[in-house]
Formats: sequence, C-alpha cells, structure tokens
Amino acid sequence: MRVFNRGCQQIGRWGFLLLCLAGIALAEQGTLTNDSIIKMIKAGLGEDVVLSSIKANPAKFSTGVDDLIALKDSGVNDRIIAAMANKMTVDSTPATAATAGPVSEIGVYSKKGDNWVELAPEVVNFKTGGVLKSIGTAGVVKGDINGHMNGNHSTNQVKVPVELLVYVPDGVAITEYQLLRMREQHDSREFRTVTGGVLHVSGGATRDLVTYENKKVAPRTYQIVLPKLAAGEYGLLPPASSDPTASSGRIGKIYSFRIVD
Repeated sequence: MRVFNRGCQQIGRWGFLLLCLAGIALAEQGTLTNDSIIKMIKAGLGEDVVLSSIKANPAKFSTGVDDLIALKDSGVNDRIIAAMANKMTVDSTPATAATAGPVSEIGVYSKKGDNWVELAPEVVNFKTGGVLKSIGTAGVVKGDINGHMNGNHSTNQVKVPVELLVYVPDGVAITEYQLLRMREQHDSREFRTVTGGVLHVSGGATRDLVTYENKKVAPRTYQIVLPKLAAGEYGLLPPASSDPTASSGRIGKIYSFRIVD
C-alpha cells in the first residue's frame, strides 16, 4: 500500500508538471507573430477580423524595416501593419504610477466631447526625391517629396478647433513631432519633410510643416490646440528616434487626421 501511495504521489507530480508545460505551450500558441498575421491574410480573413485579433491577443511582432517590408510583400495591408507596430509600441511601454494624465499609452489622441479618442496611425513610405518623381502628379510636389501614403483621405475625422493629446515615449520631446499638411493626389497623399535625413532643409523641404503650440498637462503628456486649421488632410509625424521603423527613411508611421467642415 505504501508503494502504491508513493507511486500515486509521483504520478501526481509528473501530471502537474505536464499540465504546466501544456499551459505554456497553449499560451505560446495564443501569442500572435508576423507569421500568424500572414497566415490569417492568406487564409482570406477580413481586415476587421485581423485587427480585432491583434487588439485582443498578446503578440510578439517583429517591426523592423525589413520585417515591415516582408509583411507588405506578403499582402498585409497598411492598416494591419500599423496596428502591429502600434501594438508593440504600447506593449513595450512600462506601466508607472507617476503617469497621472488623461491617457497612459504612447500615441496621439483627439478630443471628442469629454473623451480622448486614440488616432489610429497610418503607414508612411519615405523615399528620396529622385525615386518619387514618378509618384508626383500634375506638378504638385515633384522631385523632393519624401512622404507617401495610400488613399486620398485619413480615416480619422476631426472638426475645428482641433484638440490633440500626445503621450510621448520616454526621452522624446514634443518639439520633435512635426505637424504636416498633406498634398492630396488622385489616390494617395504626400508631404515634404526632413524626416530620417533623406532631404536637406534647403529646397523647400519644410514647406508642408505647420507650426503649433503645446502645453504640458502631465508627465510625457502634451496638449496641442489648433483653432484655425483649414479643411484638409494633416498628420503628426513622430521623430525617427521614437519610431524604430522610420529610422532608415524608408517606412514608418504617422498619426493622420482629416479636418472636415
């Protein structure tokens, strides 16, 4: 009987260990990766389903420049890529009791009523002027454009006066963010800037910059009020240092919004 009891105890220990290992394996399977997203896209799942999955599940996405380009080549669209990059930015933000502002996740928010609503970022492609000559149309901004986004309108709509709240990464100043006016094309938007060092300040590279004032309202949190912007397409561009995907000057993200009458 003692031998039998001892055997049962050992089986119990091994059973517990196996259950733990099984739990770890299941947890790993529930963690989304770049390959998971590519499989979902190739399986024909819709954009809304993929975005909901990214929001609801833990993830270990690789969002370096080469990784983002590989995702694009595999058929993953810009909104999903931006959601993946934003997921990793938010998940890597350490929680801190010192943050007592109205928001606690890195990003840009717009004021709607009494609430702050997060602006979903868009993927922006950066290229040198020589490469983008073929993209410029109707002589609008040929030659020295270096920011290009698909679609002629942002999905984020706001009204004047525009109130933005920016929660910046640790060590990044609000003055490193650039507010830009977009140039609308037939099926895209473009802007000119000096992001990533791909252009020099000369040659009108700062033409699309819009000046703004800010007020610090909490640690790493700044409010921007824009009372007189004309209707059109705009975007708040994070510095390359706060967005690893933009460091090469080839691909990054921008918090775009459209001012409607």
